[in-house]
Amino acid sequence: MVQIIHASPALGAVQASDNISEELLRRFDVSGPRYTSYPTADRFVEAFSAEQYTQALQQRAGGSLGSASPLSLYIHIPFCESVCYYCACNKVITKHHDKAVEYLQALVTEMDLTLAHLGRGAAVSQLHLGGGSPTFLSDAELSQLMLALRERFRVAPGAEVSIEVDPRTVTKDRLKHLRELGFNRLSFGVQDFDAAVQKAVHREQSYESVEALMIASRELGFESTNVDLIYGLPLQTPDSFARTIAQVGALKPDRIALYGYAHLPQRFKPQRRIDTAQLPPAGDKVAMLAGAIAGFQSHGYSYIGMDHFALASDSLAVAKRQGRLHRNFQGYSTQPDCDLVALGVSAIGRVGACYSQNAKTLDEYYDALRQGQLPIVRGLALTRDDIVRRAVIMALMCQGRLEFESIELSHLVDMQAYFKPELARMAELAEQGLVTLEPGAIQVTPMGWYFVRAVAMVFDRYLQADRSRERFSRII
Repeated sequence: MVQIIHASPALGAVQASDNISEELLRRFDVSGPRYTSYPTADRFVEAFSAEQYTQALQQRAGGSLGSASPLSLYIHIPFCESVCYYCACNKVITKHHDKAVEYLQALVTEMDLTLAHLGRGAAVSQLHLGGGSPTFLSDAELSQLMLALRERFRVAPGAEVSIEVDPRTVTKDRLKHLRELGFNRLSFGVQDFDAAVQKAVHREQSYESVEALMIASRELGFESTNVDLIYGLPLQTPDSFARTIAQVGALKPDRIALYGYAHLPQRFKPQRRIDTAQLPPAGDKVAMLAGAIAGFQSHGYSYIGMDHFALASDSLAVAKRQGRLHRNFQGYSTQPDCDLVALGVSAIGRVGACYSQNAKTLDEYYDALRQGQLPIVRGLALTRDDIVRRAVIMALMCQGRLEFESIELSHLVDMQAYFKPELARMAELAEQGLVTLEPGAIQVTPMGWYFVRAVAMVFDRYLQADRSRERFSRII
C-alpha cells in the first residue's frame, strides 16, 4: 500500500491521508493526454491546410465579436546550447548563436503574413516566449523581437508578458533588460536541485544561482515568478525530491509547475541517453506527487490542479477559487478561452474552431516563408462533437466538476442521451472512488484528482475509437 495525502480539487487544500492500493495504481498507470487541448495535437491531420487557417484569421478579423476579443500570442524559440536528456520539446541544439539572426527574420516574415489576414494592431492580453530556451537570444536580439511584436500587435494594459528562462543563461543584468522590455512574468526551468539527478539528465545548476535570480526578480519588480519541476526523473526518490520541494518552498516563487516525466525514447531521441533502470517506479512517483502537494501546501501554496500550484494571493489561485480557471497549450491559465496565434517552428495555435501547427523543422519552416506561405503543415477543424467534448473535458480538468445544465444550455445537447456510454463508465469510476455522481453533476473526488486525466479520458471520442496510447505520457 502507498500512503498518500489527498488534495481537494475544489479547495486545493490537503485534507486527509488515505491508502491507494497497488491494484488501483496498476489499473490507472496508463498513458493519457494532458489535455492542454481537445482534440489533442496528435489528432491533427496533414489535410488541414494553410488556406483553412487563413480563413479562420479572416473570419476573426471580420467578426464584430471575435476581432474585439484579445489574443493570446505564443512565440517559439527552438535553440538551446546543450541538450537536457528528458526534454520532449521541439529544439535545435547549437552553440552557434548566429543561427538566431535568420530565425528572427523568419519570425517577422511570419508575423506579416499572418497580419495580412488578421489585420495589424490586434489587442494581446497574453504574450509568451517559450522554447527551447528563449534566453538563447542575446539582449539585442530580444529587443529586436519585442520591437517587431509591438509594432504589429497592441499589447493591452495589464497584459501577461512572460518568458521561459534557463537559469544557466541569465544574470541579474539580463533580468533587468527583460524587465525593461516589458516582461512581467518569469518561468525558471529548475526540474530538480539534487546534484546526482541533474547529472543524470545533463542539466546542472546550483540552488544558489537560482536563489540569486529569484531575489533579483523581486528587486526588479517582476509581478510573478514560476519554477518548473519534474518528478519521475532518473535517480529521484521520494526523499531526494522532498529536499527539492523544501528548497523551492524556501525560494517562494509565485507559481510552481510540477510535471510527471514522460519517458518516450521511441519518439524523443535525447531520452535514449537515460538509463531506464534508474527511473523510479510508479509507487514512488505517486509518493513524490503526494509529498509535493503536502510540502507546497505547508509553504502556503494552493493546489490548482494536476500540475500547477500557486500562492493563495496569486491570480491563478484566485481564478481557481472563483471558477475562472482555463487551460491552454501552456497549461492552466487565468486568461479567458481566447484565440491563440502561435509563431515559430512547430508552434501550435488556435483561431476560432481551428487548431494549427507550423512545420517542425527549420528547413521546412524557412522554405514555406521564402515562398510567401504560412508554414502550416497540419491542424484540425473542430466538429460540433469536438466542441461539446472539449467543454466537458475542460470543466473536469479545470474545476474538477461538470455541471450538466451548463453544457446543455451552451451546446444544446441532452447530457444523459448524448453521453450515455460515458456516464455508465462514470458510474464505474464512482465505485472506485474517483468521482461522485450527483443529480445533474459529476464531482471529482480528492483521490480522483490524482487521476483526473483518466476521468477526462472517458469523454475522449478519439481514445474510444483508438485505444492505443503509447504516444502519451503516463498518468502517474
